Amino acid sequence: MEFTINWKGKMAFGSETPSGHTILMDASEEVGGENQGARPTELLLNAVAGCTGIDIISILHKMRLEPTAFQMDVKGVRADDHPKKFTDIHIHYALDGDLPEEKVVRAIELSKDKYCSVSHSLSSNITVSYSINGKEGEKSL
Repeated sequence: MEFTINWKGKMAFGSETPSGHTILMDASEEVGGENQGARPTELLLNAVAGCTGIDIISILHKMRLEPTAFQMDVKGVRADDHPKKFTDIHIHYALDGDLPEEKVVRAIELSKDKYCSVSHSLSSNITVSYSINGKEGEKSL
């Protein structure tokens, strides 16, 4: 998966995803932004919850189960010191419908332990490179 994120001025960045959707990220006014988009950390928590939610619905459908409602309450706890990473993420799944508990638990476990690529990516190796004015950077990062 590849895409480009462009600076939109001040603290804002925007991109068009490979699936054709536009994302705008910005910082709060207190730190120089204009509050015109979601914070990257908000998007990260949404991505984790959205990924696992999609997994759970898909697994339940394969079990021939149909929730009538599904809500996730997400809480992320961040470290006080930089880089202020998330130290804990808690997702509470609230499902309604004729759903056997053991099947819902199995769907949640499968998403958490096997299928959710976003949550498993949080521990991935991240490499960086750079260029300035089209010239590749010389310093190894």
